[in-house]
Amino acid sequence: MAVLNKIRQRSIFLIIIIALALFSFIIGDIYQNLGSSSANDSAIAVVNGEDIERDDFMAKVENAQRQSGGSMTNTQAMNRVWESELRAKVMQSQYDAVGISVERDHMRDLLKQNLTSFEEFNNEAGFFDEDKLNEFIANLKAISPETTTLGGTPINYQSWTTFEQNVAVSGVQQTYFNLVKAGIIGTLTEGELDYQLENNKVDLKYVQIPYSAVPDSLIEVKKSEIKAYMKRFPKKYEVEDSRDLIYVEFKEEASLADEQAIQDNLNTLIDDRKEYNEAAKANETVVGFKNTKDHAAFVNANSAQKFNDTYVFRSSFSSEIADKITELNVGDIHGPYKEGNFYKLTKMVAKKDIADSTKVRHILIPFVGGARADVTVTKTDAQAKATADSIYKVLRRSRSKFKSLLSLSSDKVSNEKEGVIEFAYTDGFAPEFKAYSFENPKGSLGVVRTDFGYHVIEVLDQGQKQDAFKVATIAQEIEPSVETIDEVFKNKSKFEIAVADADFKSIAEENKYNVRTVNSVKELEENIPGIGAQRAIVRWAFEDGVQEGDFKSFSTTAGGFVVVKLTGVNEAGLMSIQDGSVTALPEVRKEKKAAYIIDRITASTLEDIAAAEGQTVKTAVAVNMKNPTLSGAGREPLVIGTAFGLKEGETSELIEGNAGVYAVQVTKRTDATALTSYQAAANRVGQAKESAVNTQLYNALKDAAEIEDNRAVFY
Repeated sequence: MAVLNKIRQRSIFLIIIIALALFSFIIGDIYQNLGSSSANDSAIAVVNGEDIERDDFMAKVENAQRQSGGSMTNTQAMNRVWESELRAKVMQSQYDAVGISVERDHMRDLLKQNLTSFEEFNNEAGFFDEDKLNEFIANLKAISPETTTLGGTPINYQSWTTFEQNVAVSGVQQTYFNLVKAGIIGTLTEGELDYQLENNKVDLKYVQIPYSAVPDSLIEVKKSEIKAYMKRFPKKYEVEDSRDLIYVEFKEEASLADEQAIQDNLNTLIDDRKEYNEAAKANETVVGFKNTKDHAAFVNANSAQKFNDTYVFRSSFSSEIADKITELNVGDIHGPYKEGNFYKLTKMVAKKDIADSTKVRHILIPFVGGARADVTVTKTDAQAKATADSIYKVLRRSRSKFKSLLSLSSDKVSNEKEGVIEFAYTDGFAPEFKAYSFENPKGSLGVVRTDFGYHVIEVLDQGQKQDAFKVATIAQEIEPSVETIDEVFKNKSKFEIAVADADFKSIAEENKYNVRTVNSVKELEENIPGIGAQRAIVRWAFEDGVQEGDFKSFSTTAGGFVVVKLTGVNEAGLMSIQDGSVTALPEVRKEKKAAYIIDRITASTLEDIAAAEGQTVKTAVAVNMKNPTLSGAGREPLVIGTAFGLKEGETSELIEGNAGVYAVQVTKRTDATALTSYQAAANRVGQAKESAVNTQLYNALKDAAEIEDNRAVFY
């Protein structure tokens, strides 16, 4: 109690002490965060001092992935956006330094260049009309965010402004590239040199002692020599940070028992069966696949693939089952049979002869809300039908009026061909349009409604009749059962426990698991050979605190698990000797073979060298330095360059070439005829330089840019 009283007496003092402690803790934490954070926490990257903002970048990545329709992974979309944003920043820094921008008049010229092919912006004489462009833009802005069409493609004000931005960027880039090209010329001296390299020629004799003449077993290459070679050519052997991994995959695959269960289930669907109805407290008959009349409902209730209510030709079936399916009588069933990753039952529903192609002409009357109906469409469904019916009545009395009524049709593509469309039965068309075109005889005229509107269709002609089949197919995917999935998980868990205290590969071998090795995985990669896109594995391998020898399990995108072990941490710099030796070892061995060959040759004439080395003296005629190739030996610039330094009749020292050791003797020199002017040659040199600008300029600017890449923090 005495202690409590003393605490109460000093409560104000204690409150002050606690407050100061909390204050110092908070302030300290703030300073710690300030010290550990960067001014660019919101930046994906910093390029030449300019931020690529995280939120904007991520929004673009999301949009790119959405536009791809799922064909790109998040990492693929990120890398595509990165290349675009990096190029924009690198180039913008150059535009700013030079002071290039697109002003109003320049922008109008650029738009004119890009839009002259659009009829919407041409006047009656067929020339570009800027007033029409201005009117189009004003209308787009007025109806925003609604869309209209340009050249048959939907467009709104937002997409138009994006188009303008792209045109402006393209214009600035073209101006910048033209400025660079304007400063690139071929001088007369360069032209003269290029002319002489091509037209100064020598005839020569030579002896080649190929490196293959020396067995590899005679040449010892030490690791230190490989390392020294790599240091001589560091750019060839520089690598980024990377990781080496091994993994064992545990796939969730259907067992033989699972497959048999799927087949058994399909078999139970064929015939009628008795089932107890709990509500009725009685057995009732469930109609089977064989006797059902409502094929669409039956298939859709029991199949992973929906019922297709169209006729198909024999070619639509795989060669393995085509005979078995097409020879079925109506009502007969084939299966269960395996096709791809499904077990299937196929029933023949109907057979008939159908033309393989058709030729029709039509007039399309769209309605509000119809597919691809633009903002100019005002007719309701009923009004569109009334218009189509009226056209039908006119054409029924006189088909000759068809062309004059095409102005009422919204199908601009077919209108250019007098409303005519020719297509095969296998082509994709609106089902109702297709059915009328093929299932009615030549000369038929009718009104058909589709999602696009009301069509007045006339059948002009039809192709050759073929056997066609309507089938109902129940497809059930081959997938693992719950019991199989549980077993896979148990095996994975047992493996994890076992490798915690033992060698990863040894345990895998004991259990007959396949160990996959993956080397040099980069920080921003996602694909792991054998298991595809696995970004989570790559992120884990590069996490702080993850060390060589650590392992972890991951779910795979294909279904199942992998247990992954980190086996190597490769820092940026020269690659390991083991990796570098793949290309360095042959080069070092070639150098040592050259020294070995040169050291053993004592002869000085070509004939003596050839005799001593078991080779022959060969000839080459009209050799030049612009294309330094020896007939029978390949590209040998050092050998040919040496030859041009010799006098007629002079023999060279031994030369270390690409494919062997050489000795050459010049038998004839032919100097190029002097020209009065080398301007044409200089122009060719200048043109070659200019063409290189398009491919090399950006890469050079990117290599020289200061780039701080933080993508791995966010992706």
